[in-house]
Formats: sequence, C-alpha cells, structure tokens
Amino acid sequence: MAVTKGTVWREIPFSLLAAIVFGLMANDRLIDQQSASAITRGDGLVLLCFFIVFLYYAFTAANGIESITEQVPSKTYDTPAALLRLVGGLVGLCLGGRWIEGDAVSIATHFGLSEAVVGLSIVAVGTSLPEMATSAMAAYWGKADIAVGNIVGFNIFFVLGVTATIKPLPFSLSNNIDVLMTVFTGLLLFAFMFSWKKARVDRWEGALAVVVYAACIGYRFAAP
Repeated sequence: MAVTKGTVWREIPFSLLAAIVFGLMANDRLIDQQSASAITRGDGLVLLCFFIVFLYYAFTAANGIESITEQVPSKTYDTPAALLRLVGGLVGLCLGGRWIEGDAVSIATHFGLSEAVVGLSIVAVGTSLPEMATSAMAAYWGKADIAVGNIVGFNIFFVLGVTATIKPLPFSLSNNIDVLMTVFTGLLLFAFMFSWKKARVDRWEGALAVVVYAACIGYRFAAP
C-alpha cells in the first residue's frame, strides 16, 4: 500500500504522540511517586483537547483540497429512515459492547486469565473487526490512505478521553508493557514508510506486524 506524505508525517506521528501521552498520564506512581496510578477526569479532558486539535487539523486539511477527482457512489435515505438506522446502530453498539464486556469477564474468570489478556485478545479482535474489514477493502481497491488512516485512528484521544471523563480509570503498572508495545508498533509503522520503497507498506511488513501482535499476545498469556 502506497501512502501519501501527509499520512506519513502527520497522522502516524500524531497517533504515536497519543500513545506517549497516555503512557505519561497513566504512570502517576512512577512519575509523581503517588500511591496509585489512574487516568483521571482531568486527564480525560486533556485527551479530548488533543482530539479537538486533531479535528481542527483534519478539517483544515480537507478544506485545502481543491477538487474531488473521483465521485464515490452512495445510497441516499430520507430523514426518518436515516434517523432510524442511526438510532438502531447506536443501540446495537451499546448492547454489543455490554455483552462483550460481560462475556469477556466470564471467560477470564473461567480460564483464570487476567482481564488485560482478554481485552488484548478477544475484546480487541471483536471490536476491531469493522476496522479490519474497512481497511482490507480500502487496500483492495487501492485506497491506501483510508486503510492506514482507519487503522492509525485516534482511539486513545477520543475513546479513552470520553471514558476517563465519565469515570476515572485505575491503571496497573503491569499494563505498561502494553503501552510500550503501542509505542513500539507506532514506531514500527513509521519505519515501514522508509524501508525498501518509501511511503509504502509491503506484504512482508504486514506479516511482520501480525507476528509482533501474536508474540505480544503469547507473552501476555504466558506471563503470570
């Protein structure tokens, strides 16, 4: 997949920044020598501020596009039908999220696994299937920037920011391995842009990313 310069020098570094900011916010015990670590409501609001900055950049970049060279086919719905689909989708997401959470905890308890392991495997894969399908189709049709931008995403700034604002999240130091892996994969993706053919993700690099993920999950399952 060939990637544009904007994605290489802005979107990917911004995603890497999200992981670093999260790691700094989460480690109150290491940095401030506090008795416990947590993502507080204040941290959540700061994350949302970062997300607003990204939205401003995205809209500014979009306004800089002079013309649309290709029309994307779309299906039009009237307002009642669109609202019904929107509400139905939101209800489905809420119910699905609640069911996934409850079942994941049940699986972790039954097999004696930590919730972090289940979150990194079952929950992560389940919630990422839409993104994976979207990116796979985008790559197939030659829309590499959609594929990479969709994966890079900004779940830390928006999803974690909203979650922490609603309810502060305690953080265990044992989860720092996951934060470090997030930073490492961001650096790895950035490095992919300069290996062999620049600004391109090759098949062997995609396979390497899958191996890294499998190794991380294997380590988490094996760790006490």
